[in-house]
Amino acid sequence: MSYEEKNITVSLSSSIFILGYFVVKWLQMFQGEGLIASRIYSLWATVIIATIVVNIAGSILTNIVMSIVHAIKTQSEDPEQFITDERDKLISLKGSKISYIVFSIGVLISMLTFVVGQPPLIMFSLIIFFSIFSEIIGSLTQVVIYRRGF
Repeated sequence: MSYEEKNITVSLSSSIFILGYFVVKWLQMFQGEGLIASRIYSLWATVIIATIVVNIAGSILTNIVMSIVHAIKTQSEDPEQFITDERDKLISLKGSKISYIVFSIGVLISMLTFVVGQPPLIMFSLIIFFSIFSEIIGSLTQVVIYRRGF
């Protein structure tokens, strides 16, 4: 597994965990006391901040662990060179393209829920959902392309 694949896998797993947390909490609110604006805002803030912090921390920890494993394997003090080439950049762009398409479709679906008479909190919650979901789909696309061998 290459350096980029490991970073994508860490980002993918953290995004899946955060999306699962968001969906479970949102459904509990929806079925329980209903959608209360202050609780929904708190959930949105938690999910957005957690996504940023967990992805950054995961990336840093992955790089540290990969460097330690490299040092143990090679028995040298020279740091491993993590190089991204044109292929990696092209795969990243393809993943971003798919991610933007999924997010655009998600925003359209979110707007349609508002048009058919759903409360605005559902529309904005769907936008948050599709932003994380599109990141997952983009990461999955990148992993598939790496595995297929571009």
